[in-house]
Amino acid sequence: MTNPQATSKSSQGSVRSLARGLSILRYVNKVGEARPGEIAKALDLPRPTVYRLLETLEELGYVAFSATSNYVRVTRFAAALGDGYALTSEITQAAGPIFGEYAKRVVWPLDLTVYNNAAMVIQETTHGRSPLSIDRGMTGFRLPMLRTSAGRAYIAFCPEEERTLILDHLRRLNDDADQPFLEERWLSRLITETRSRGIAVRDSGEFRQETASLGVPIKAGGSVLGCISLIWIQSAMSTGRALDEYGEPLLEIAERIATSLPD
Repeated sequence: MTNPQATSKSSQGSVRSLARGLSILRYVNKVGEARPGEIAKALDLPRPTVYRLLETLEELGYVAFSATSNYVRVTRFAAALGDGYALTSEITQAAGPIFGEYAKRVVWPLDLTVYNNAAMVIQETTHGRSPLSIDRGMTGFRLPMLRTSAGRAYIAFCPEEERTLILDHLRRLNDDADQPFLEERWLSRLITETRSRGIAVRDSGEFRQETASLGVPIKAGGSVLGCISLIWIQSAMSTGRALDEYGEPLLEIAERIATSLPD
């Protein structure tokens, strides 16, 4: 039988940890960078508590320690918290009509995805209206970073600091399915080939055996705002044909979405 008093104490402890973590995040964001000892003194918190919460925030990708000093600073993820939802909404609203314009030219299903906590999350899709789709109800579906074209496109084109944080996070998650794709040689080849081609490819059954996909980034101001993917039944078309026929339209769609967003 659950002890109500113990449950209440556990909830109170969780709330207190959350409040302290947010206080640390706000403080570091305000001052730009700080040492853990400075944070502890400014917020009147025990140093061990500050170190523990900073480790959690780092694991989640919201802060990063300097490689050459004991300073910690917030990452782009934390800085974007205030406007992240609004931006996602704007991208999604822009994508819908543009997807519709390309429906006759691109019959295979399209996905718009944005990055969220070590996954690409589908925000808009034509799976429901594409006659060639074998999936339905894909909105909100989380796609793995290293085994999908959307994730690969994001990894290849996002800023180096962000890429390092994401890969470190994936290594900590330690998913067996990701291990072959976390090898440095494979990652280096992926990034080089994808950036050279401008398009990421998934065509070896690493995510879903029956399908393959292409992915391109939506870029603005040096950042990747999201990705556009085209998914096809692998037995129906070769990767070379997919690149020849649909590579250019995909790049056009991504560019149009990027340029349609407010400055």
